[in-house]
Amino acid sequence: MSHMHTELGPPPPLPDDALRVIPLGGLGEIGRNMTVFEFGGKLLIVDCGVLFPEEHHPGVDLILPDFGPIRDRLDDVVGIVLTHGHEDHIGGVPYLLRERGDIPIIGSKLTLALVDPKLKEHRLKEVPRYVVAENDVLSFGPFECEFVAVNHSIPDALAVAIKTPAGVALHTGDFKMDQLPLDGRITDLRAFARLGEAGVDLFLTDSTNSDVPGFTTAERQITPAIDAVFAKSKKRIIVASFASHVHRVQQVLDAAAKHGRKVAYVGRSMVRNMQIARELGYLHVPDGVVVDRVDAAPPEKMVLMSTGSQGEPMAALSRIANRSHQQVSLEPGDTVLLASSLIPGNENAVYRVIDGLTKLGANVVHKGNALVHVSGHASAGELLYCYNIVKPQNVMPVHGEIRHLHSNAELARATGVPNVILAEDGYVVDLIDGHARIVGAVDCGYVYVDGSSVGDLTDSELKDRRVLGEEGFVSAVVVIDSTTGKILSGPEIHARGLAEDDRVFDEIQPKLVSALEEALGQGTRDANQLQQIMRRVLGSFAGRKLRRRPMIIPIVLEA
Repeated sequence: MSHMHTELGPPPPLPDDALRVIPLGGLGEIGRNMTVFEFGGKLLIVDCGVLFPEEHHPGVDLILPDFGPIRDRLDDVVGIVLTHGHEDHIGGVPYLLRERGDIPIIGSKLTLALVDPKLKEHRLKEVPRYVVAENDVLSFGPFECEFVAVNHSIPDALAVAIKTPAGVALHTGDFKMDQLPLDGRITDLRAFARLGEAGVDLFLTDSTNSDVPGFTTAERQITPAIDAVFAKSKKRIIVASFASHVHRVQQVLDAAAKHGRKVAYVGRSMVRNMQIARELGYLHVPDGVVVDRVDAAPPEKMVLMSTGSQGEPMAALSRIANRSHQQVSLEPGDTVLLASSLIPGNENAVYRVIDGLTKLGANVVHKGNALVHVSGHASAGELLYCYNIVKPQNVMPVHGEIRHLHSNAELARATGVPNVILAEDGYVVDLIDGHARIVGAVDCGYVYVDGSSVGDLTDSELKDRRVLGEEGFVSAVVVIDSTTGKILSGPEIHARGLAEDDRVFDEIQPKLVSALEEALGQGTRDANQLQQIMRRVLGSFAGRKLRRRPMIIPIVLEA
């Protein structure tokens, strides 16, 4: 998917006293968050995440931001600030560091601890790291960064105020304003107010829940719902959550301890992340609750904490649902608790998993039928509070699909923000003399990780995969005498992925031969031209007779 904004044209040279902002991901989708700030010839990157593929991305493992617009300027990058440890904000870091391995990464203790295994997996060793916490102020090149505590669905999340002579940009990262968080760490509105009092020139705000009225429900309010599930369940309980949702895992551990159950982690990322969170003190495990084996206690005394809440095909819950998990077999009467919300685009995959689990006899509890998850993002009421507290001169909604960005923009306008910029991936926004405006655009698109290849898979090739999967393919082989121009053999037609038998092509065979003989009789000997004739005749027949548009692979052999 390409973001070519030809109507805008390339941006002009950046004036010496101006701050430039270029979002390379996260504006128009949920995920792939990456924003580049430029001042004085230097670049500061905020977040570098991934987007998980959907059904129309067959074979794709991950989708990265496009590093193309900054690839020839990587030596100018002074650091990568990571707001928190979710994959859509940190998953792309090792891929960027593979292009320049000594870019400093800056983040909180937990965030950098979650990045470390990714760096080891990619054999990136000498990466400079700066561990920061709320209220810290550090400079990287011409950028002075002040870090502000924000509450999110993962501990240790930070907003960052980026100060330059051109002005102050405050980037919230992902946040909400839970006033009773499980870890007691609230969004620091006093810091937001202090920064606002001093003057925030550009406010970049999380848009994910901007179209949800009111306030996001507090995490504490779902504890009774989880407790009720545990009290009611007579057999094994399987809880599926994001592998990074430390707060949710904490609630499950506490409920398990209360009801005399043991907990086993299922899924490599769940095991790894909870070990990190426990070692760093973010996860408090009651004595004797966590066990190593899924069968360490009778089923009625076991809880499995699993990955796969978004229906990911290779995650633990999906494999349990389709009976391909090596360790866990679902039994009738088991309870499955999906403790997560649906990421847009994942609905069908999640409902397929729910159907599979239900068919196996499980009682499936999810957000649709119980209060077992709350969002990690600020709803409209919280965003209004922020705009009134910060009173920014310019607002640029970030992190969300197009409808979320527009909803967020309307909220900002309603509070009297003088200037609201609705940007998309690739837009170039300059802050000059306190006023931000779109000055151009750069080409940026989806970069696909496909097995061991990164960026080699094109949209055209992805379309071919979809055609193969949805329409099937037809091959036709003909042998031509290179001297006489006569057809020696064929055309032999074979189809795959079509409901019809190969014999359905018998009626088009004479027309195909006739079209080839006509071309050969006119002196056409070029194999490519002959293949185009075959493709055209077969394509027309398949569309008219079969109501299909299969991939057609014509082969002309010369003898």
